[in-house]
Amino acid sequence: MLDKQSSVPMYVQIEDYLKKQIIEGGFVIGIAIPSERELTDIFSVSRMTVRQSISNLVNEGLLYREKGRGTFVATPKIEQPLIGLTSFTEDMLSRGMKPSNKLISFEKMIPEMEIAYKLQLSRDEEVFVVKRIRFADNKPMAIERSYLPVKLVPDLELDKIEGSLYSFIEKDKRLTISHASQRMEAVLVKKEDAEFLEIRMPSAVLMMERTSYLTNDVPFEIVRSTYRADRYKFISEIRR
Repeated sequence: MLDKQSSVPMYVQIEDYLKKQIIEGGFVIGIAIPSERELTDIFSVSRMTVRQSISNLVNEGLLYREKGRGTFVATPKIEQPLIGLTSFTEDMLSRGMKPSNKLISFEKMIPEMEIAYKLQLSRDEEVFVVKRIRFADNKPMAIERSYLPVKLVPDLELDKIEGSLYSFIEKDKRLTISHASQRMEAVLVKKEDAEFLEIRMPSAVLMMERTSYLTNDVPFEIVRSTYRADRYKFISEIRR
């Protein structure tokens, strides 16, 4: 099973074997893999070597540990390119996944100063605030809080936000979306968000804030999204 004469380290060979089992379905998502002791016997290597292989796969997001229970095959993460401006709905549909959402709240209010500044609003101008949980194939992926100026979409109603806000803005309002700026950071999940995302505390999540603009450079939306770090990862292609 392992080539002990190879220049490839034993822990790397074990990683490759486990990866192959995961990819080919030998190890099923959500099911425990053999214990460290069992893998030590199978490969005739030290427990430290096996532990290093498993730790590397946990860090890659292919496996996850549960204290006192064992190591399990993780659900594959969704890769979100950091290029292109698409909505969550559009992105999931392009991957052949079924997007859905659960509305938590929909209200009109005077926004905090930072939101008003970024949307170029005066102090007394209102925004619609849409808070919802985003699902892919019925699994919670993110919590999304969207802020939209009332003056741009005064007729925004519940039935308009059940699908894609971008579709409503472009097709119903006949506004052209141009570009966006966004920032991302890793943070510890808040208690409320942990319940919505069905994760334990403390857990790390990916926090992204995106400000989107129309072709006339007018900002029409700020979205603050909290993504499950165990189900989502962002990728970027960089060229010289």
